[in-house]
Amino acid sequence: MRSEGSGFCDRNDRWPLANGAAAGRGVRVTRIGSRWRVARPRHPGLRPFVHSYAGYWESEPVPYRVRLVPTGRAVVVINIAEPFSEVRRLGEPSGRGAVVGSLVAGLEDGPRVCAHPGGQEAIRLELTPLGAYRLFSLPMGELTNTVVELGHVLGPVAEELVERLAGARDWAARFDLVDAELLARLGRGPLPAPEVAQACRLLSEAAGGIRVARLAAEVGWSQGHLVRRFTEQVGLAPKAFARVLRFHRAAGLLSGDGVDLNDVALACGFYDQAHLSRDFRALAGTTPGRLAAARWADGAVAL
Repeated sequence: MRSEGSGFCDRNDRWPLANGAAAGRGVRVTRIGSRWRVARPRHPGLRPFVHSYAGYWESEPVPYRVRLVPTGRAVVVINIAEPFSEVRRLGEPSGRGAVVGSLVAGLEDGPRVCAHPGGQEAIRLELTPLGAYRLFSLPMGELTNTVVELGHVLGPVAEELVERLAGARDWAARFDLVDAELLARLGRGPLPAPEVAQACRLLSEAAGGIRVARLAAEVGWSQGHLVRRFTEQVGLAPKAFARVLRFHRAAGLLSGDGVDLNDVALACGFYDQAHLSRDFRALAGTTPGRLAAARWADGAVAL
């Protein structure tokens, strides 16, 4: 999505954010349509585990509906104000299994629909797969293609955290609270197997361009053992994770001007343009051309 103005604010500026909460020192505020995005650099201790985090709030309540596409990362959304009205897999009946409060989404291999009635105020975190495994302390396969309430994963501390965030003096204080909770949970979370961590790193660095047989040889495991352990700790099997990474790279390349689909297909390891189009249909529920023309950010596509 295109930004419409930005600036750095500190607590002395008392930026008039939602519920009177100011931005806070070191926080960057960017306007995106009717919403404000509030962010600051991640704590150094979180960088191996948290890909990004940011706060969002609306100056004018505007309902929205977006499609979420796979990114190869897990997502946490902490809702401080109005909850979601719908979060479901594309193709599922409306209202079935809807999650309306703060939520956790595991890794996905297909699109999801998200709707909000307006008046959003939330903090959104994108976690690396193994960061999510360590933070949630459960087999990530349990969250694959699934969205659950935050309390299902964090327990009673989830509600307490939301209350403390709502009462914080500014966004900097909110980020401090989130940092402290994340660092504490990561410090006592399970360590991923070194072989899984190596396989995940190799796949990420190659944007999915490594076959499972080569991965297994690199880490010194059989293919079957690698698939089982990788799926448990990442949430997707290595082949499915590679497919998502390949798609995500291609979607990024398509955002440029005058890009040729055949060139993108070859650069990202697809057999041909038809293969690229099939994966876009499966993972995003749309064509490469429509996705390239859409406004999208943080895996959310307005179609």
